[in-house]
Amino acid sequence: MTDILVKTEGKHDPLHEAQMENRQLKETVAALRDEMETMSMNRAQDLQQARAESQDEIKQLRDTAAAMRDEMQTMAMDRAQEVQQARADAQDEINQLRAAAQALRDTVDELQFERQREVQDAKAAANDEIVQLRNAASSLRDGLDELQFSKSEAVQRAVAEGNDEIVQLKATAHELRDQLDVIKFQYEDKLQQMDRAARDEIGQLQLTIAALRTELEEKNGG
Repeated sequence: MTDILVKTEGKHDPLHEAQMENRQLKETVAALRDEMETMSMNRAQDLQQARAESQDEIKQLRDTAAAMRDEMQTMAMDRAQEVQQARADAQDEINQLRAAAQALRDTVDELQFERQREVQDAKAAANDEIVQLRNAASSLRDGLDELQFSKSEAVQRAVAEGNDEIVQLKATAHELRDQLDVIKFQYEDKLQQMDRAARDEIGQLQLTIAALRTELEEKNGG
């Protein structure tokens, strides 16, 4: 029996070879199937990993975009507040400049009023003094008329008392007339000087007001 099996194994058996080849093919197919399943599982894991990483990256991008959006909104709010504050500061400065200009205008008006009152008072005082001087001159004129009226009697007395007193009286009258002319000239010159000084000061105040108004208009326009 053993000899028969050995003899059978030593011969070429197509069926056995076919069975061996079939078994090898099945093993190969099984190995390929296992490899394909392994590759499929690896691919699924890779896809799942890629999706997870993609989701993480998408979440990070969304978080970044949200953070940038919040930051932009914060910057926009800060800028709006800064602009509003700048406008408020500018308005405050404008109000202060307007108040200062109004105060200067009021001061100028008050100075003009006081200057006009001082000029009027000075003119009134000068007029009073002129009236007094005119009255004094009238009194002197009346005295001169009286002297002229009684000239003949004075001449007669002068003949008796001497020509010196007549000369003194004439000199006194001439001196008084000269003094009256000098006083009139001095007061008229004083009035003219006061009037010129008042006009010059008013002109300077008007120039100052114009400069302040120009500065205020430039700042309001800026």
